[in-house]
Parts: sequence; C-alpha cells; structure tokens
Amino acid sequence: MAEPVNLACMLARTILAPPKAIDFDAIRDELGIPDGYPAAAVAQAQEAAAEPPPLADPLDVPFVTLDPPGSRDLDQAVHLSRRGTGFLVRYAIADVAGFVEPQGPLAAETWRRGATLYSPDRSTPLHPTELSEGAASLLPGAHRPAVVWTIELDSAGEPTAADVRRSAVRSVAQLDYPSTQVDADAGRLHPSIELLPQIGALRRLLGRARGAINLDIPDTEVVRGPDGRWTLVRRAVLPIEQHNAEISLLTGICAARIMLDGGVGLLRTLPPPTPEQVELLRRATAVLGIAWPPSMPVAEVIAGLDGDRPRDAAFLEDAVRLLRGAGYTAFDGAPPAQAEHGGVGGPYAHVTAPLRRLADRYATEVCLALHAGRPVPDWARTALPDLPATMTAADRKAADLNRACAGAVSAFVLHGREGEQFAATVLQLEPQKNRAIVLLREPPVRAHCPPDGLTEGSVITVQLVSADPAAHRFVVKPV
Repeated sequence: MAEPVNLACMLARTILAPPKAIDFDAIRDELGIPDGYPAAAVAQAQEAAAEPPPLADPLDVPFVTLDPPGSRDLDQAVHLSRRGTGFLVRYAIADVAGFVEPQGPLAAETWRRGATLYSPDRSTPLHPTELSEGAASLLPGAHRPAVVWTIELDSAGEPTAADVRRSAVRSVAQLDYPSTQVDADAGRLHPSIELLPQIGALRRLLGRARGAINLDIPDTEVVRGPDGRWTLVRRAVLPIEQHNAEISLLTGICAARIMLDGGVGLLRTLPPPTPEQVELLRRATAVLGIAWPPSMPVAEVIAGLDGDRPRDAAFLEDAVRLLRGAGYTAFDGAPPAQAEHGGVGGPYAHVTAPLRRLADRYATEVCLALHAGRPVPDWARTALPDLPATMTAADRKAADLNRACAGAVSAFVLHGREGEQFAATVLQLEPQKNRAIVLLREPPVRAHCPPDGLTEGSVITVQLVSADPAAHRFVVKPV
C-alpha cells in the first residue's frame, strides 16, 4: 500500500512581485510559440463543436476523470471493477478524430504544433479551446464521444484480453490528484477508482519484473497562487498519480501489441540500457555508498530509492540518462528492429492523450481499425511516417520552454540576494563540461557551479554571485 503523502516535502518560496515582472510572452516569442490560434482553424473547430460527431451507443458506466487541479483538457476517464478473481479496466479516451477532419486548416495547425505546450501563466493548446476544453473534453455531466479501452486483468494484474471501440461515455465526477490522495489515505476513494491503488501497485510490480524504469524524482514547478504571486514548488509525485499513470501505461502496452500484431502503427520507443550504461551507474552507486547486489536489475535498485535523500537524488539524476533518446517509430509491414521502450520494459505506444498530443489521434485510429478487422484509414496510415519528426520537434520545444521558464523564475527569485549562502545538494558532476549540477534546498533552484572538490550526493554551501532576471541567468559558487 502506498505511503501517506508527506506534506513536509512540499517546499515553496513566494516571489514578492507582481506576475508581470516575469515576461513569459517574451519567452514564448523567442521560442516561436504561437500566440492565439489561426482564425480559419478556430472557425473549423467551432463548426465541429456545434455539430459533434454522432454518438455511438452509450456505455452505462460511471466514469470519472483524474487530473491536476483546474484541468479542462480532459483526455481520459476511468472506471475500475472486479472481474472474477481479476479486474476489469475501462479507459475512455476523448475521440478527437471525430472532431478534426483529416484535411483543412485545423488539421494543418495541429501538425504545426504537435502538442500542447504548458507555460506557468497559460497553455498553448494543440487544439482550439472550443474542442480541447469544450466539446471534445470528457467534462462531467454530459455524454461525449470517446474511444473506450476495455482491458481484462488476471489476479496479478496481467492483461488477458483487450477491446477498443467507439462509444458514448459520461463522466460523473472530475477528480484531482491532491484531493484524491487525501481520500485514498482516508480510505474513502470514489467507487469508480476504489481499486486504483491495488491495480496500480500490481502493475508497478509487473513493470519492475519487466525491467521498467520509474524515476519518481521530485520536480520543481513554477506555479501562481490565488494572490497572483509566482511560486517555486518542490513537489514529490503523489502515489495516486503513480497508480493513475499505470493505467495509461497499461493501455499503451495493449495498443502497441495490437499494432505489432497488425503490422502497422506508431510506437513510442527507447533502446534498453546498454551494459556500458549500467556499468557506469554501478560505479556511481559505489561512489555514493548505495547498495547494488550483483544480481539485482537496475530497475530494482531505482525502485528502492527516495529522491528526497541527497545521495539517492544524485543517483537518480545519473539514471535519467537511461531515459534520454526516446522517440517515435512508424512501421508498415515488418515490425521495427527496435520496437521496445526501455523505460516501460517492452513495446509501448501513445494513445491516451489525443487532446494534447498529435500522435495519439493517429495511433488510436490504427488500433480501432486493426482490432475491428478493418483497413486502416488512408488519412491515418499515410501520415504515420511523418509523425516521428513532428513529435520530436514538439518534445524539443516543450523542453526548451520548460527550461526557459524555470530559468526566468529562478533568476527572479534569487535577484537581490547576491552574497547570500544556500545549502545545496550536488546532483551530478559533468567533467566534460567542467561543471556540477546542484539543487538549492530553499528556494528549490537548480544551478551550475564549478566542480572542483565536489562529490555527487554531498550537501554543500553555495553563494549567489549574481542574478539577472532580464537574461534569465544566475551564478553560484561553492564556499
């Protein structure tokens, strides 16, 4: 059973300045992120919202959604139940293809964007909000078109059968992670997801057995409080989030199997760790004093670590390298030579976030056709080879945006504190770049500093040399 949430791990520092002091618009402009949506594409979205696709036979199941607080672009709704000695997972995914014609200004703009991008002050949606936060979103209270995955699990959590088809669904509740975690700790989860901790834990155990790598590293987020002030938050991943992610992973695994068996599709791929990568990590554990028995797989070592402990955090920072290089692989005919995702421990596909990710709309359509024994629609099949490059560009832009926004807020929160000293953890040494990556304890800011004399996992003191909010830069040095 998951441990209760430790609220002490939620660290925050408020920036005592109005939000306008940080110009996120300028950051987006610099990265070429569009402001607003083209009128022709919006008009097409409005037409689709006014005349949604005909609803398939409604599924009388009390689905619920589970997302970050305040979310409106709701891709997924879930319902979990027992089936004999096992379980039945129903996962409804927004049927975006029913709203977006394969050709036209709306489809063209989604290809230009590739994915929804998130800034601290707003999102830049893949689809106009008339769809992403309106007619296509699985908001509670109304029947919506959806693609429903029905997956049977045995008592250990292994899938024994999977079905996917279009249906009309109705969400009965919009849940968020923090409140749902409180409910889970109190033993009062919504009936539709009462089994989520149990199924999630089983799936996580199976993932470890496959060699799946779960890096649940606490993240530094930029958020704005009710008073409009910007805040840096060091936030651990909640257990309920981990369990919910397992449902999405399960669905992606089933989707990949359908496409591989059908000989056409789009996979999310990552080569498994090489022996050389694992050996480098093993050396890191020796330096950090972390036990790694010779016969223990790397996934088992990682599963036993706590990202809030300095030595563990340093090791997890090194382990991130194992998950770099993920991409998309399209195939039509023979399966790709490298069809696995090393982080998942097997073949995997993205099919659960079509409101926010372009690839999911196409991979979902492939799965629907293959499972029903129909030809894959030409508009989906012919687009597959072009999707990897489009999605890679979108992933890169999202990473650039996250990095720039975090840098801007970090420089702003440190400005005016030049000369002050801060406790910090050495996360990683990068000798090839002659620098170390450190994480300040409070405010939770990542920084680079000279590496001389430092060791990974150690707790040191650094001094702020300078902070330039306009340039989004700051400099620290060990003392």
